[in-house]
Amino acid sequence: MPKRAAGAILTGLSLDRTQGTPLYRQLYDGLRDAILTQRLMPGERLPSTRTLAEELGVSRRTVVDAFLQLYAEGYLDGRIGAGTYVAQTLPDDFVKTDAVSAPPISESFSSTPPLSRRFLAQRAHTDHVLAQFQTDKEQGRAFLLGTPALDEFPNALWGRIAARIGRGTAAHADSYQHSAGHLPLREAVAAYLGGARGVRCRAEQVLIVAGAQQAISLIAHVLIDPGDSVWMEEPGYFGAKGALLGAGAHLVPVPVDGEGLDSAQGRRLAPNARLAFVTPSHQMPLGVTMSLPRRLALLEWARDANAWIIEDDYDSEYRYASRPLAALQSLDTHERVIYMGTFSKVLFPSLRLGYIVAPPNLVDPLTAARRLMDSHSPLRDQLILTEFMREGHFERHIRRMRALYHERQSILLEAARRELAGILDIAPADGGMHLVGYLPPGTDDRQAALEAKRQGVRAQALSYNYLEAPERSGLVLGYAAASPAEIIAGIRGLATALRRR
Repeated sequence: MPKRAAGAILTGLSLDRTQGTPLYRQLYDGLRDAILTQRLMPGERLPSTRTLAEELGVSRRTVVDAFLQLYAEGYLDGRIGAGTYVAQTLPDDFVKTDAVSAPPISESFSSTPPLSRRFLAQRAHTDHVLAQFQTDKEQGRAFLLGTPALDEFPNALWGRIAARIGRGTAAHADSYQHSAGHLPLREAVAAYLGGARGVRCRAEQVLIVAGAQQAISLIAHVLIDPGDSVWMEEPGYFGAKGALLGAGAHLVPVPVDGEGLDSAQGRRLAPNARLAFVTPSHQMPLGVTMSLPRRLALLEWARDANAWIIEDDYDSEYRYASRPLAALQSLDTHERVIYMGTFSKVLFPSLRLGYIVAPPNLVDPLTAARRLMDSHSPLRDQLILTEFMREGHFERHIRRMRALYHERQSILLEAARRELAGILDIAPADGGMHLVGYLPPGTDDRQAALEAKRQGVRAQALSYNYLEAPERSGLVLGYAAASPAEIIAGIRGLATALRRR
């Protein structure tokens, strides 16, 4: 093929010295794109590096570096100084036949194979809520759910432990780790839960997982067959609904009142359910505590039905009126309770570490399922967290946050008393990281949440936590992540939104 003039090669190729991207990289990107779009054809000879450098007004070294990268990746053949050619066979199958962009996903989606009914049901119950957890620079941290006070996390301390740990992780890098998790971390978790929550377990019963969602999905994968009935608190945690629906469960809404889930109603609705999901220490979202008679009744049903109970203890560390309550698991004498918790709400969400405390006869099945799912959680994070707990920083952090969150709840309640009287009824809670505010009868809480979003305020509609039509509408407001100033501003924004209905 005859040599093409440098000017033709450079058509559409430009270098911008104001960019942060190095010039050689810009040249590499431009030439690679020309090859992939067949503006430079296989076998075509390129100008010499000297000629190309002169035409572009850059040093020859810049062109040589770009060519060397293209040689290394298989886009060019030949030898610098003896002729450079576009490779006859490119290193990938992504050569574009024209410059027409792909159709939008929404246009091509209808032609894809049908999605599973389980996934579609799962998505229908979660998409509307999950959007609030995505980063949005136009919205602040009031009133973000499930997020701790990141402004108060001891980042410098965590970083020092991470640096110390980083020097020793190479010793573990030559093999996959145990799917149940790093044993010293499991020992630290067992010791903490025994003292703080009254959980009766050995380290061998603890499995380290990638947060609460994976814990629920893993348990459901092992215990649920499609069509099995599962008791679900009504209202209840939307994330659990999604995970259980993804396993093909038939969710049975069991009413929650001031004493927690009503097992008598559950027995009437689905006496032979396979599983019950509960948040007994601090019900999500209503915040009530399951009474002792209700706890005993739930355990009795699980024994009689040969069923399992998932106890989600998601934020019970933060109890302000008294010491944290003992877990439901501590009352279980027939090994029917699977206890779970997460570090995301205690430390920071991106850590993606949580735990399951399994009855002895479920440890092996859950471990095997985890091995098949994703093997194990990142070892480095487990090592850092182990030292953070062993050195006492974890419990000190919880004590600090308990006082801080109590203060932030008080600030929210005082601001709400001034700004929201008559339009949102918010009562104090004994603990937790969120409050529920009830709207006047007949108010559409989803529309109210949308109006709040327009004011830069995150507020979850209470009705999203129901499987059936709710008796009352309201908003769920997280206060742990927001500073006092953000809480006050958020309440004012919420008042503006609710008065615009």
